[in-house]
Amino acid sequence: MIMSWESLYSLTNGWALIGWLALAFLPRGPRILSAILYAGVALLCLTYAILLGGLIFGGWDAGGPKAALDFASLSGVMALFATKGGTVVGWTHYLAFDLFVGMWIARDADQKDFSRIVQLPFLFLTLMVGPVGLFAWLVMRERRARALAKAK
Repeated sequence: MIMSWESLYSLTNGWALIGWLALAFLPRGPRILSAILYAGVALLCLTYAILLGGLIFGGWDAGGPKAALDFASLSGVMALFATKGGTVVGWTHYLAFDLFVGMWIARDADQKDFSRIVQLPFLFLTLMVGPVGLFAWLVMRERRARALAKAK
């Protein structure tokens, strides 16, 4: 492994944060959204795939007790997350998916003419506690989505 798990954790966090800041504060034209999608989400997905592959096939030291990759049981998942490598891989998974969900929320909100001020709390919730932010957005958008559907 070229870099420590701590360094990879910091790098992926910083990279995701750049994507979130761009999503929250830059104009959402096609170039910015593409940059967030490909340079942000896709790069996090690629990082995840490489890290997971390194743990599964490459013999990388997970930074903790050697555990079989067992996603079928709670104890197996706990054993994976008990290692630095497993935690960084799992965290990168969260970062990629939460940023993707944040992009969907932002695009959906823009299409439904919600202001950025209204969007920011939902984006922040999604950044911090992913599914809670998504759920809150789904509740918020419902009335406007129905009204827009009727108007068409």
